[in-house]
Order: sequence, then structure tokens, then C-alpha cells
Amino acid sequence: MKRQLTVSLIAVSLLASGAAFAQSTTATGAVSGARTGGEVAGPVGEIVGGTVGAAVGAAVEIPNAVITSIQGERVPSVTVQERVVVGEPLPPAVELRPVPRYTEYRYAVVNDRRVIVDPRTRRVIRIID
Repeated sequence: MKRQLTVSLIAVSLLASGAAFAQSTTATGAVSGARTGGEVAGPVGEIVGGTVGAAVGAAVEIPNAVITSIQGERVPSVTVQERVVVGEPLPPAVELRPVPRYTEYRYAVVNDRRVIVDPRTRRVIRIID
């Protein structure tokens, strides 16, 4: 019974950490993970969820310099019909531009919003409003 509860808590915490990925911050990941874990399994769930959420949030933390460097860039916006959401790839028609001094990221301006993208997968890492 304890093993099943533990496995359930971990699974829920990992799913809840999607919110951490979407916001790209350690603090938000910890809060979201704790909230979801607490809803599912009470105080123990809060602990597990908060820990897993913080870890995932830290893993996808984007340096502020990356955000700052692309905010000043003047590039045209591309309009796409698909929803642009964190975790989903951009359509192939969207041109990815290099982020100055940060080769591990690319960005694009889609539907008048700047998005930071993983160049290997084209998945959106962060949307900047």
C-alpha cells in the first residue's frame, strides 16, 4: 500500500511539474508541485510535489540575459493558426533566429509574442509577453 501511494505521489508530482516547465522558474515549480501534490495526497504529497516541481523548474531555468537580449531585437512577427504553447514544437514554417551569445537557444516572434525555443526539437521553452 505504501509503495502504491509513493508511486502515485511521484507520478502526480511529475505531471504537476508541467506547470513548472511552463513558467520556467524554480519557485513556481515548487509551489505548483506542492499544491498539486497536496491536493492528491495531503502533506506528504506537498513535500514530494514541491521537491519534484522545484527540480524540474531549475532544470529549465532560462537566464535573464537571454530574455533581455531578444527583447531588444527587431524582427517581424509570423502569424500561425496553431496554438503556440510551452512544450509544443513550432510549425516548420516559423524561422528560428539565434539568440546572441546563447547557442543553446533560438527564438522567434509568433503571433506578436516572442518565444524561446530548443533548436533541436523546435519545442517552445518559454513565451515572453
